[in-house]
Amino acid sequence: MTHAQRRVGLVLARASRVLGEEPYYHEFLEGLERVLTPAGVSVLVKVVTDRAAENETYERWAAEERADGVVLVDLTSEDDRVALVHRLGLPAVVLGAPSTASGLPTVWTDDDGYAREAIRFLAERGHKVIGHISGPMSFVHTQLRREGTEAEAAARGLRLLHGEGDYSYESGRAVITGLLGGGPTAIVCDNDLMALAVLDELRERDLAVPHDISVVAWDDSAQCQLAVPQLSAMSHDVGRIGELAARALLDAMAGAAPAVYQAPTAHLVARESTR
Repeated sequence: MTHAQRRVGLVLARASRVLGEEPYYHEFLEGLERVLTPAGVSVLVKVVTDRAAENETYERWAAEERADGVVLVDLTSEDDRVALVHRLGLPAVVLGAPSTASGLPTVWTDDDGYAREAIRFLAERGHKVIGHISGPMSFVHTQLRREGTEAEAAARGLRLLHGEGDYSYESGRAVITGLLGGGPTAIVCDNDLMALAVLDELRERDLAVPHDISVVAWDDSAQCQLAVPQLSAMSHDVGRIGELAARALLDAMAGAAPAVYQAPTAHLVARESTR
């Protein structure tokens, strides 16, 4: 494969993560391409329905020499993709905790610490019963966020209500329905789509945001800023995370030793959805 033909791949193994619906990956891909395109590397993106199809994609890309490297996202404990890319000799970068990487470079975000910050932000505004709508609990970053919310809530004597979604709008509406019976005065959602769903569900129930319930989104995006009311959000520099992943991939493709690339520090942006 010549230099001009180099490609790297990103596979999203979740039907809800269609690029047209999830702003995070637009920004992430823009960051990837800002670094990779000048280096003569293009990006392949494929959306599949499950992990088996994702693994088949890596097998095919390696066999057909269609990809020189890949970005792995949504890692689980003892994730089989890590062993697979090692076996295939496919350079890879993990977007997630170094504990999941087993010899691969990682771009790491402090999910535990930022989850604590979200709960602390709400506690300091007087909330004592807080709902947390997480992503799938099989993902290590979800587990870290859950641990962070629980630790901060326990330290402050708060009651924490849990609900598990799948990052889709539909799951956000379904989960908030179950949490309302616990009497939360604030809800933290693990992405922007679920937070937007919560706003719509609360509006239909004649519950005012933030007067009755405050809402915080995990991913800040244009949708958070355009929502009514505007959503408070944990803001990450997603484009910069994409740039770091691209640089890590270029290093891996050049044979560099695995390293941990620290993502920029996130911060909570307070807007109209929290009182």
